Amino acid sequence: MQQRFLLRARVQPAAVGRVLLVLMSLAVLPVSAQNLPQVNVAAVQLKAVGSGFEMDGVVQPVKQSTVSAQASGRLVTLAVEAGDPVRAGQLLATIDDRETQTGVQRSRAQAAQAQAELRNAQANFDRTRELLAQGFISQAAMDTADAQLKSAQAGRDQASAGEKQSGLSQGFTRVTAPFDAFVLQTLAEAGDLAFPGKPLLTLYAPLPLRAVVQVPVSRSSQVQGSTAVEVQLRGADGSLQWVRPSQTSHLPAADAVSQTIEWRLELPASASQGLLPGQQVRVRFAAGPSRRLLIPAAAVLRRGELTAVYVVSKQGFALKAIRLGAEHGAQGVEVLAGLGDTDRVALDPVRAGLAGAQAVGSAAK
Repeated sequence: MQQRFLLRARVQPAAVGRVLLVLMSLAVLPVSAQNLPQVNVAAVQLKAVGSGFEMDGVVQPVKQSTVSAQASGRLVTLAVEAGDPVRAGQLLATIDDRETQTGVQRSRAQAAQAQAELRNAQANFDRTRELLAQGFISQAAMDTADAQLKSAQAGRDQASAGEKQSGLSQGFTRVTAPFDAFVLQTLAEAGDLAFPGKPLLTLYAPLPLRAVVQVPVSRSSQVQGSTAVEVQLRGADGSLQWVRPSQTSHLPAADAVSQTIEWRLELPASASQGLLPGQQVRVRFAAGPSRRLLIPAAAVLRRGELTAVYVVSKQGFALKAIRLGAEHGAQGVEVLAGLGDTDRVALDPVRAGLAGAQAVGSAAK
């Protein structure tokens, strides 16, 4: 037992020494360049692309209506809520109609009275005409009977118009939808006092839709000279695509406060699916081609409010803040400031930020 312990004690220092020799040899080995991060780079290119500018717009329904009360009274029921679909003629709200019912009854009674007076005047006119033919009365009596008949006819017409008016007033107590729509918002509740002109709710038709953008007056000349206007929408597959509006128009006057001109871009029905009123979209006013600095979209690094790229330098890569412009699809992203046409940027900015990263590719030379 003692010999075994002594043997183990002799062997252990030798093993430790061999391990130390291996570690020392590894420490002095040179670092291979193949083990460093390799990053493909691309040159900043000056290309001719379509010029113009982009602005934020808002989706609006072409048909939108604020339904208001046309009769006075207490709002008894509000049959819909925000977001509900409604059909043309569907009942939306009811107003207390006791007063209007009384008016309908009164107008009906007046119409019946006028009709009775007309029958009496007609009978008197017929008798007077027979007596005048027999020579029992004068022409003056006949003229009086004729005047009474015409007065009774006018009274009948007046009573009939009053009956129709009371019927319309009765109908105003039932608020109905003017067209097929969705309820955007309700502006009153059951129990509120309604009066002519009081807004009750807002409706909008789901189609057609339009994009509305407020263009500054200082840029109106650029907009007038643009060759194409496009709206960026999300397609059925989730990708963003630029769509041309079916019709473009603008208001003939500028807003006195914001000094902007409202442009209305009618969207085609095929591209309006999934859009909601109030949704923000991007609008591009494109003009003729001009030369711009472009970089691949993959080279852009975004961290919060910072937009930057890794540029090839003598020490490897250097981080540079840039300001981007419009996107031009496969051609790349426009750079407004921060780069020159001789710079080269990393296509993998995350990998370029690692220590010892090296540029590779034809643009790295």
